[in-house]
Amino acid sequence: MLELFGHPFSSYTWKALIALYENNTDFTFRMIDPEHQNNTRRVKALSPQGKFPVLIDTDRVICESSIIIEYLHCFYPGAVALLPADPQRALQVRTLDRFFDNDVMAPVQRIVNDFMHHTADRDAPTVSSAHAALQRSYDWLNRHLESESHAEGDRFSLADCAAAPSRFYADWVGEIDQKYTQLRSYRARLLARPSIRRCVEEARPYRSLFPPGLPAGTDYL
Repeated sequence: MLELFGHPFSSYTWKALIALYENNTDFTFRMIDPEHQNNTRRVKALSPQGKFPVLIDTDRVICESSIIIEYLHCFYPGAVALLPADPQRALQVRTLDRFFDNDVMAPVQRIVNDFMHHTADRDAPTVSSAHAALQRSYDWLNRHLESESHAEGDRFSLADCAAAPSRFYADWVGEIDQKYTQLRSYRARLLARPSIRRCVEEARPYRSLFPPGLPAGTDYL
């Protein structure tokens, strides 16, 4: 039996969960929080930086959300192929996966992290730079999505697993401008997908953990 260590409110845990839910893969979820110290200690012992999610498959330990999804694709395949068989398309999917992690989720995390500091220690230039980086990503992504129904082509993939949590939380640190019509439509399509809606619901009880506080209008999700 597979074991996934993580937290339901964690964007990168979401990413791995989406892949598992898409193919109805059997696994046991191991919660990482103050009430489950044994799980926390296990992750710290197994992960190079003590980070989650971590997937355990008997004696195999797989760290990092993208690699977890690659592992599932190779060893626990299902009806939804999360990487295309064509090598060129697979490279494009992997490129977009890195785009969503590095160019969307990373700026979001910098903004969120700033709210965890005392007011006197806030770093306005860093936050401004992060918002600017998000806008550049939105400009590119909105153009990219003019010819795509998913992140890459017409099929759900690893890239969409990365896109869903990054797009969900990015809208919480700054609502997507109305001019980004393709991006807004894509976000809505992602959030309508059963595997992603399941993650939204499982994370709902932990929304008070969001350091900036909830923006207006989030209750509809």
